[in-house]
Amino acid sequence: QVQLVESGGGLVQPGGSLRLSCAASGFTFSNYAMRWYRQAPGKERELVAHIGSVGGSTIYADSVKGRFTISRDNAKNTVYLQMNSLKSEDTAVYYCNTRIRYVDSWGQGTQVTVSS
Repeated sequence: QVQLVESGGGLVQPGGSLRLSCAASGFTFSNYAMRWYRQAPGKERELVAHIGSVGGSTIYADSVKGRFTISRDNAKNTVYLQMNSLKSEDTAVYYCNTRIRYVDSWGQGTQVTVSS
């Protein structure tokens, strides 16, 4: 059974940083790409960052390029999202995702609020 558990969210001032973590279990973590999505109130869920399974190739939404970094530690079955220079528009619930045999699995989400 695939399980994804996010942590690390919170309240941060504009310009600050946070690091999100997603602990994965129930599947061979190193074999699968991992993604971070976010959903702000009243908006659709959007892809923030993607990291491949082999070689760790990365893709970012234009809105976070140069500020966010996705990484993975296959020994710990964990994917991270380092978020720097946070803006108010980054406020959202952040979700970890993987797709196995065309089936999406999601974590419960972690709230990130950027406000002074």
